Amino acid sequence: MPDGSPYLVDDFDQADVDRSTWLTSYLPAWSSRSASAATYTVENSCLTLSIPPSQGLWCAGDHEPPLRVSGVQSGSWSGPVGSHRGQQRFREGQVVLEEQPRLEGWLPASGRAEIRCAMTLSPRSMAAMWLSGFEDDPAQEHCGELCVVEVFGKDLGPGPSAEVGVGIKAFRDPALQQDFAAPRLPIDVSEMHTYAVDWDASAAVFTVDGEEVRRCAGPPTYPMQVMIAVFDFPHWSTGEDDHLVPALTVDWVRG
Repeated sequence: MPDGSPYLVDDFDQADVDRSTWLTSYLPAWSSRSASAATYTVENSCLTLSIPPSQGLWCAGDHEPPLRVSGVQSGSWSGPVGSHRGQQRFREGQVVLEEQPRLEGWLPASGRAEIRCAMTLSPRSMAAMWLSGFEDDPAQEHCGELCVVEVFGKDLGPGPSAEVGVGIKAFRDPALQQDFAAPRLPIDVSEMHTYAVDWDASAAVFTVDGEEVRRCAGPPTYPMQVMIAVFDFPHWSTGEDDHLVPALTVDWVRG
């Protein structure tokens, strides 16, 4: 898929991810591409992101609390080393440690984005897909997010069921109102489900398997990149769960 395409249809039916669409490192400007590289496979027409026990911390010694992550993202850029210009900074005064080339794989400002995926989670892990502002205009705080799906393993329930986080996260964008919630749904997230958002300037409508879950007014309509990741939070460890491997298996992503 060429950079800048207004559409995205990725069934992961090649031998590797499409490098014109996806970067397989997570916000690498704050560390490096190698230090933030995802553990992943592309097999049987699915992308599987995982975190094996040997995988190190993301931004070790800088991000608190400590976390590990494997993710892909459809956009990336940064300013030069030592500058403050980068995406999704997590603290004040943060500086770029490795300058990143510009990737505009898919940066929708409105429309539809959906993912079909299954999650393998424990009480110390989480998986998510969200759209995050590209943040390349220094005069604007275009850093808001549309969370399409966010599930913590600690919030899985019997039945089965899960608290499925969806909505708008304003972060530093003064034009947005925080509107995020995690309603409990009667689904087994270890099985394949389709999570989606349809949005324009008036509203964002979040659905699971075609059923409306939430509707939020005033979503961001600037260019946003797709972020797909699985996370592990070592500080939630019981001391007997370090062997567990959280994973997110993606059948397809479309928009």
